[in-house]
Amino acid sequence: MRQLTLLGSTGSIGESTLDLVRRHPDRYRIFALCAHRQWQRLRDQCLEFRPDYAVLGEAGPAAQLQGELRARGLRTEVLHGQEALCRMAAAPEADTVMAAIVGAAGLAPTLAAVEQGKRVLLANKEALVTAGALFMNAVARHEATLLPVDSEHNAIFQSLPAGFRPGLEDSGVRRILLTASGGPFRNLPAADLEQVTPEQACAHPNWVMGRKISVDSASMMNKGLELIEACWLFGVPGERIQVVVHPQSVIHSLVEYVDGSLLAQLGNPDMRTPIAHALAYPERIEAGVAPLDLFQVARLDFQAPDLQRFPCLRLAYEALAAGGTAPAILNAANEVAVEAFLERRLSFPGIARLVQSVLESLPVTAADSLAQVQDADLRARSAAREALSRLNRA
Repeated sequence: MRQLTLLGSTGSIGESTLDLVRRHPDRYRIFALCAHRQWQRLRDQCLEFRPDYAVLGEAGPAAQLQGELRARGLRTEVLHGQEALCRMAAAPEADTVMAAIVGAAGLAPTLAAVEQGKRVLLANKEALVTAGALFMNAVARHEATLLPVDSEHNAIFQSLPAGFRPGLEDSGVRRILLTASGGPFRNLPAADLEQVTPEQACAHPNWVMGRKISVDSASMMNKGLELIEACWLFGVPGERIQVVVHPQSVIHSLVEYVDGSLLAQLGNPDMRTPIAHALAYPERIEAGVAPLDLFQVARLDFQAPDLQRFPCLRLAYEALAAGGTAPAILNAANEVAVEAFLERRLSFPGIARLVQSVLESLPVTAADSLAQVQDADLRARSAAREALSRLNRA
């Protein structure tokens, strides 16, 4: 039986993971559940799964949760803060860590799990976006098992040759095709983007996701981050990855081989499929996902992404080419911009404008250590907030 630490248990990936644990109690046990603010939801999860530990971001909610669990007879120990997150990720009692914390906050605990040589199920794309070389070097050095959970990267992983190692040389692979739905604004007139609301941006046509990731999908920044992640995961240069808009979200990504073959992974847009694959790999388990009805799908459409409509994707390509701390700056500025958009302090097109201004204002340096990455992240957040403040005063 695998012992599982779940980083980000109250988010959409966390909830889907727990659904699979619920379906397979003979295969998985929860060692630790970790969330940020939603202590009531974490309480309910603890009552059902009875973990040894629970972690929250702050001391106050953690004390409240501890009191409620003790009153109900649970012996779960409640901790709080970043240090506790890293401790749970590295704890020897858990052999598997689901890394599902959204944003750069997930880097340190995910890296802590890697450094203990664990089986890491990676849903936190920002760990590779911000610290790709550092992270993949740690995976190799500590002989950790890294399994991608993002639906696109999991599809690529399933479509690659058996025994594939990062780097396309001698693998027979020509390129990777990374699919994107195009989000809710794919066909909206560009002039109307200034007026779109957070509610519209979060109404993804195919997937059920958290608010931040939904906005990233709408701006196609999510695809830009996934592009950078794919480069590190599979050892592929950016020019050998093509983003393809596929509105039905049925083909989750493809791998093209030198003999002309194109292998794809298909399925209904349900995150339980890639999570189940990563949890059970190399086996397969039932995930509760409805079978794909090809007759109902009837057609599959593809088109090139519009970089004028979606400048965030262009910015991601540019940050990837710049290297060093540029992707960390891109990610941090985007997190500040998306938060401002969700709080109605920034327009939707303003997200890309703010990110571009930060990228242009900060120098790109080496990203050889965690301290350098974290420093770039802090500088980018500060520059983004200053730029946002100037914009709001104008």
